[in-house]
Amino acid sequence: MNTKHLIAVAALVAVSASAFAGGLTKITLLGDPVADSAATRVIVIKPDTKYVNVTGGETVKFVVGDKSFAWNFDGSSDISSFDLNRTTSVLNHKVVAYVAPNPLYME
Repeated sequence: MNTKHLIAVAALVAVSASAFAGGLTKITLLGDPVADSAATRVIVIKPDTKYVNVTGGETVKFVVGDKSFAWNFDGSSDISSFDLNRTTSVLNHKVVAYVAPNPLYME
């Protein structure tokens, strides 16, 4: 392959990757993982739990059987829901987190 072909292939790969990534929300926009001890609220997720309701700015410890994880919902105010599985490997089924706007930033 000559230099022109290599540049063209590289450009095509870069464009394809950015188009694919554009369809996904970066995990940092959803919030941040925190220590369980930082949580101010606990939600127990059972096998039949399909969704949880939280508020922006809230830090929640999720208990799943004998495991747990905590998440600070300090992400983008444009995100009103997302699959909680994106934040942890503890869950064994889909659980949607519905995020109400942070009342501190409401007009």
